[in-house]
Amino acid sequence: MKTTTVKGTNDYLPEEARLRDYLQNKILGTYTEAGFERIMTPAIEDKENLDKSDGGENLNLIFKILKRGDKLQKALSGGNMDDLCDMGLRYDLTLPLSRYYANNREKLVLPAKCIQIDRVYRAERPQKGRLREFVQCDIDILGSSSISAEIELIHTTAKALLAIGIKDFTVKINDRGILKSILLGAGFKEDELDSVSITFDKLDKIGVDGVTAELTDKGFDTEAISNFKEIIVKPLTLDSVKSLCSGAAENIENIINAVNELSDGDYNIVFDISLVRGQGYYTGTVFEIVSSNFKGSIAGGGRYDNLIGKFTGENVPAVGFSIGFERIFAMLSEEEYTIPGTKKKIALLHDKADTVQAIKTAEKLRNDYDVVIYEKPKKLSKFLDKIHAKGYQGFCFLDDEIEIRELKND
Repeated sequence: MKTTTVKGTNDYLPEEARLRDYLQNKILGTYTEAGFERIMTPAIEDKENLDKSDGGENLNLIFKILKRGDKLQKALSGGNMDDLCDMGLRYDLTLPLSRYYANNREKLVLPAKCIQIDRVYRAERPQKGRLREFVQCDIDILGSSSISAEIELIHTTAKALLAIGIKDFTVKINDRGILKSILLGAGFKEDELDSVSITFDKLDKIGVDGVTAELTDKGFDTEAISNFKEIIVKPLTLDSVKSLCSGAAENIENIINAVNELSDGDYNIVFDISLVRGQGYYTGTVFEIVSSNFKGSIAGGGRYDNLIGKFTGENVPAVGFSIGFERIFAMLSEEEYTIPGTKKKIALLHDKADTVQAIKTAEKLRNDYDVVIYEKPKKLSKFLDKIHAKGYQGFCFLDDEIEIRELKND
């Protein structure tokens, strides 16, 4: 049998799990202090819900679950491959949250302020930064169309990042209504906007020429591409787009002003017309957080006012923000991040017959140390080398007088 994990998934050693727990607890603590409440949803969702969720490219990455027993045999005999599956693993936490609201709305106080910290699954091609199983840390506000929801989400997410030691970051914000007005004004058709937006989202990576080249390759109208290039070749400010979409631009301006007041200089927020976000369910404001210390975004989200309505048949405004937990964990691990306030970790070594006394002694020592008890090993030197490599800083023997001995590099 294989001992390695399935590609795109990870085992986590104790020191790695300890860091993951610390980061998640700090994020959760910040969220709850801000008045959000944690909910939990199943990892499995109905296939129909996933397929109709407007998840963009993520819809091609769903792990589908085969029918079971007689239902599977019947589907196989029917010869329709699309009928073989009836469920799938969630690819994000937004779709399950929308279903959760529809199923529990009579029990919720609106606007509902929800926390989700949980695992999601995507059939990615495994590579660095691309996992098939990973954790997302989300906060969402359901039932409010006011920009106060965006302001609260942005500031709370920023506080969570500051709480885990992330600094020098900038919030980028845009509104899909502004981008839609610009694209329609340039001459693109309504049914072309999603494809054009996906290409435009790459502006910071491939530049203006790269964007126009890709749009040409996709076969869009040359005049529309030329008009669009003239618009994006120079930086677009909020003032310059107000004539195209005044309401959305003013909302963005008010959000920026409010967040700047709340941030007190700890982080920045800027308008970025090229910010799109990949999910098709976004309807208005979208935002991302980037840091000079990380490659790519470390958080993202936006408003998705139509998604819940797919379940309820009613318009329910909603907006959310998600922290890219795995990216942050990977970077902090590479930097050998030390958890603040960590006690010195030591090993208490005892004879086999002295287990009870060792436990009693360890409990007293734990006021000052992080203590793990072990029976005395046959090869002490080799054992000490191993625990030193795992982050232990000292050890002691169970004697009348406990003497903490430091573990040092040779």
